[in-house]
Amino acid sequence: MTLTANEKQQAVQAPALALDRVSASYGGRTVLDDVTLEIPAGLLTAVVGPNGAGKSTLVKAALGLMPAVRGRVRLLGEPLKQVRRRVAYVPQQDSVAQDFPITAVEVVEMGRFPHRGWLRRLTREDDDLVAAAMDEVGVLDLAKQPIDELSGGQRQRVFLARALAQQADLVILDEPFTAVDARTESALLDVLSGLCARGRSVIAVHHDLRTVQERFDHAVLLAGTVVADGPAGTVVTPANLERAYGLTPLSPRT
Repeated sequence: MTLTANEKQQAVQAPALALDRVSASYGGRTVLDDVTLEIPAGLLTAVVGPNGAGKSTLVKAALGLMPAVRGRVRLLGEPLKQVRRRVAYVPQQDSVAQDFPITAVEVVEMGRFPHRGWLRRLTREDDDLVAAAMDEVGVLDLAKQPIDELSGGQRQRVFLARALAQQADLVILDEPFTAVDARTESALLDVLSGLCARGRSVIAVHHDLRTVQERFDHAVLLAGTVVADGPAGTVVTPANLERAYGLTPLSPRT
C-alpha cells in the first residue's frame, strides 16, 4: 500500500495506539476501567501486569475483538476501519486452530490478503515478500510443512512472518513468547526491534519483566487500569510493581 505524503506525516506524528476513557467487560465483569493511554509510534512496547489485569483485553478492545467496549480507540491516529490494512495481529497460540490443514507458507501468504483480497492470485512481488518474511524469522526451510507438525516456537515464527509479509505499520502481539525457548525469544525480539528501527511500531503483551527491562523501549503496566506507562526502565520499578502485583515479582539475579 502506498501512502500519500500527508498520510506518511500523520503516521509519524500519531501515536501507535491511543485509548480515551476505554472500559471493557467480559462475562459481566469489568476488566478494563476508564483507561486513557497513548503509546508512542516507532517503539517496541510491552504491555505487562498480573493475571487478570486486562492485558489481552486491552489488545482485543483496540482491535475491535471485544463486544462490550466503551470509549474511543485510535490506531495510528485513525479508527481501526481506516487503517486495518496497516495493522497486523499475532494472537495467542492457544487461540489458533493447530489442526487446520494448511502449510507454513500458506499461513504467511495470508499476510498479503489485506492488500490483494482473498480471491485474487498473489503476484511475484507478493511471493518475494512472503519468502523474505519467512527468511527473516528463520522458517523458509519449513515452507511446505503442515502448520500442525511444527513446534510451538516454529509456529510462532510462522505467525510473525505473516505479520511481516503484511508490511504493517503497527504489529500487535498477544503473548508471542509463550511455549518458545530463550533462544527463539531472543531471535524474535531481534526481529521486532528491527521493525522499530525501520520506523514501524510494535506492541506485545508480555510477562517476563526482566526481558521488558532489557529489551523493550516502552512499557504499560496494567492492573485493571493503567498503573504506569513510559520508558520501560521507569515503569518496571519496585514501587510500581508493588502497586500492580501487591508485591515485587522481580528478584535480583543470582
